[in-house]
Amino acid sequence: MTILPQNNNFANQDDPMDLDQLISQGGTAEKKLGVLVGHNLGSNTLLLKVPMHEFYELSEVANERGLTSRPEFEDNIIAQRNLDPKHAQKLAIYILKGLAHALATKYEREGRGPVAALEKIQKNLGKQPYLAMQPITANIRECEFGGKGLRTQVGEGGLVYVYLATKHVLWVVDGQHRRFAMQMLFDFLRSLTTTYKYPKRPNLYSGEDDRIETEELRVWMDIFDTARTNCTVMIEVHLGLTPDQERQLFHDLNNLTKKVEASLAFQFDQSNPVNVWIKEELNDSGLLTAQIVERDVTDWHEDKGYIARKDLIAVNAILFLNKTNVSGAQPVDVVEKSEFAARFWAAVCQIDGFGEDRAKQKTIAAQPVVLKALAKLAYDFGYGRQKSDESLSMLIEGIPTVNFSHDEPMWRYYQLSTDDRAKWGLSGLGEYLPS
Repeated sequence: MTILPQNNNFANQDDPMDLDQLISQGGTAEKKLGVLVGHNLGSNTLLLKVPMHEFYELSEVANERGLTSRPEFEDNIIAQRNLDPKHAQKLAIYILKGLAHALATKYEREGRGPVAALEKIQKNLGKQPYLAMQPITANIRECEFGGKGLRTQVGEGGLVYVYLATKHVLWVVDGQHRRFAMQMLFDFLRSLTTTYKYPKRPNLYSGEDDRIETEELRVWMDIFDTARTNCTVMIEVHLGLTPDQERQLFHDLNNLTKKVEASLAFQFDQSNPVNVWIKEELNDSGLLTAQIVERDVTDWHEDKGYIARKDLIAVNAILFLNKTNVSGAQPVDVVEKSEFAARFWAAVCQIDGFGEDRAKQKTIAAQPVVLKALAKLAYDFGYGRQKSDESLSMLIEGIPTVNFSHDEPMWRYYQLSTDDRAKWGLSGLGEYLPS
């Protein structure tokens, strides 16, 4: 471990100084923080562990919004992209889910039995096998490169301490959305525990009733306390970087990593409720007759009747959410539509040739675009503007009886002449199809 040399540039509080000196040094109020000192590819860094709320107070973001809203930072240079509030909201919900898990662990450690109100909150948020937040990267601009100008101290047992004055801001290089998510979370919990109602903004959790029951409110207060005390974040602090160096570091951290393939991401993800439903209710139960694979088989002669995971996710995104992806899915969306979705897939799996060897040669229903179209119809009749129990029943009951083979002339409607359409009894389809 590299140890930063103790620096005495900060005046002793007992030494006389004029007002200009005091202001230039950021005042005499310093925060003593225990740190690990690292040497990241030739540069000194500090690794801090602080509670979430303390990190928020110590840090700022050098984007246009953050600098223009604070007059004292108007001379600082922008080194961050603009904030995406929707992305931050998703992270806030994730952190809230983690806090609920942390509280459940605390209750278990204290020997308390299952708390119904907490279990209800976790069920509505959605559970997953593990939760964690990656370290945040920041920079202290108000020191020389490598940390010269910071006051440090080596304590007993070799522990290293750094003293941060009020002027020593942790400028976030990578993690501004996590920081804003923390702000949204604290605003949500503060509003909830003072008004005893679920706030509409930020909308991180929706309760069944506007008014929160006593037991549930007690759990939310414990979650708030957990957020302020037990849950910490790790911060790697770079020292004395210029705005250009900050931009380069931001680029490297976000662009030199290899993006995870969609199918692999879906295979590993056990947090999205639609993904969990596919695994537990559709696949593990044996309801789905087609085997799930990570890559689609493009050669029809090699097709074994498999269905690619990314295609299965896309079909169910339409079926559950009427969207093209499952991002933002909530457990309640899946719970209320689970039986409906099971009926749909039970009907699809009865289509002749579906899930069988060389399925793509036997039926057009082996094509994702056809399954998406059927899922769209099912959603519209079940939950959309054209909601109709009668139409939904006709669709579900009719899917196994329709001829989905490639020989069916109906699927070549636009390629047929007027006489051929009449010959095959397809003239009436024109009333339901685009010109």
